[in-house]
Amino acid sequence: MDNKLIQLQNKINEAKLGGGQDRIDKHHKQGKMTARERITFFLDEGTFEEIGMLVTHRCREFGMEDQIILGDGVVTGYGNVNGRLVYVFAQDFTVFGGSLSETHAEKICKIMDMAMKNGAPIIGLNDSGGARIQEGVMSLAGYADIFYRNTLASGVVPQISAIMGPCAGGAVYSPAITDFIFMVENNSYMFITGPNVVKTVTNEEVSSEELGGAMTHAIKSGVTHFTAPNGMECLNQIKTLLSYVPQNCEEEAPRLPYTFGDEMRPQLNNIIPENANQPYDIREVIIGIVDEESFFEVNKDYAENIVVGFARIAGRSIGIVANNPMVLAGCLDVNCSRKGARFVRFCDSFNIPLLVVEDVPGFLPGTDQEWNGIITNGAKLLYAFCEATVPRVTVITRKAYGGAYDVMNSKHIGADMNFAWPCAEIAVMGAKGASEIIFRKEITEAADPEAKLKEKEMEYAEKFANPYQAAARGFIDEVIEPSFTRMKLIRAFQMLENKVAVMPKKKHGNIPL
Repeated sequence: MDNKLIQLQNKINEAKLGGGQDRIDKHHKQGKMTARERITFFLDEGTFEEIGMLVTHRCREFGMEDQIILGDGVVTGYGNVNGRLVYVFAQDFTVFGGSLSETHAEKICKIMDMAMKNGAPIIGLNDSGGARIQEGVMSLAGYADIFYRNTLASGVVPQISAIMGPCAGGAVYSPAITDFIFMVENNSYMFITGPNVVKTVTNEEVSSEELGGAMTHAIKSGVTHFTAPNGMECLNQIKTLLSYVPQNCEEEAPRLPYTFGDEMRPQLNNIIPENANQPYDIREVIIGIVDEESFFEVNKDYAENIVVGFARIAGRSIGIVANNPMVLAGCLDVNCSRKGARFVRFCDSFNIPLLVVEDVPGFLPGTDQEWNGIITNGAKLLYAFCEATVPRVTVITRKAYGGAYDVMNSKHIGADMNFAWPCAEIAVMGAKGASEIIFRKEITEAADPEAKLKEKEMEYAEKFANPYQAAARGFIDEVIEPSFTRMKLIRAFQMLENKVAVMPKKKHGNIPL
């Protein structure tokens, strides 16, 4: 038996070395942790249970029969993050550049199946050169097996991808299907075709970082939701995200203990400028409403005219969607509509109540917006809110104009509670534009058209640019003093805890993709 135990320990030691000490040292020189180091850092100490440590590839072509490495380039298993079960895989770049083989894919698929059966998040730490070319179609089939499971798991358990090295070609589609993508700055990239292919096909000169680096995808494409300066910070961000979300679609999000005190926030009374055209940072409103230091923003650097993220109110996890007057006056455009819709659908999938903080003057006009599909993209946000069955509360801080008022979780599309501040302006359009249309004849025929326009503008504003007509119709449940907002929201979300929404029977809707 002793010999058998020695043999087992030798195999374990061999597997833990991956591609060997030389390659591990090279990996460290690049400022990167190994796959096993990442898992050790990420999971609670002593909780990792590895699955498939002794798996090897089956390829017997191109001399691969002489290159057998235990584990085959991916470490898979399960463990705890802050005491909660998660399933994790980490690709090992020291083994064939982390390339995906038939057995590599099978290991990932196995833990994905287990995660769905047992209702726990799937965390993928990606660091791979792509499909293993020596295996041909078998490696491609492995990718497709993973994509299929990503789709099956979507909305069942949270799926999180961390890009901690290269991720190119077909490899990018698995992270793209998952709920959130994290990238490490200057150490990771994602693209369908690399710089060399781009140069050959389009004659463009571009680096890997410019083409698909962390900041490119954070600012320009919106593909990545979070960026981190290094691997450790990336893993810490994932831990933070997990603290806001439930284990699966059947559970509620974790709730922290909360002691009620003075919930008044007098500073909110002074945030909105006297001049309705002057911007302010909607994050100041959010911070004044939610639990202290609980706001965790998502897609922070992309489509900044809308702010989305997680927070807590009285210890309870919520999702926030808010127009930001600091950027494009808070108008809805193509990019922010997609960003908002994706976030709303995630929250609805996992029973996370939604808070909408609204200050929207309308949809952004222009040929660029129309030609890039503002109609269908704006409809995505509308559709996402309409189909959401979680508790939904809206606070209108200032402008709520036109179709954008409808889209931003209005009472008419199923919002549960709608509040407005006294400075709210709920109308088809701004007073000036409305007056120029309604009173055009009177203005043009007046002795002083400019003075007449001012007069009519004030008349319209007094009658329509306020929250009281909407409140009279019941479209606004209550007009509240800003300082009372937090208290009102705590009570509203408590009241809505056991909300049940019955939707029409269907296979699934056809969202305007």
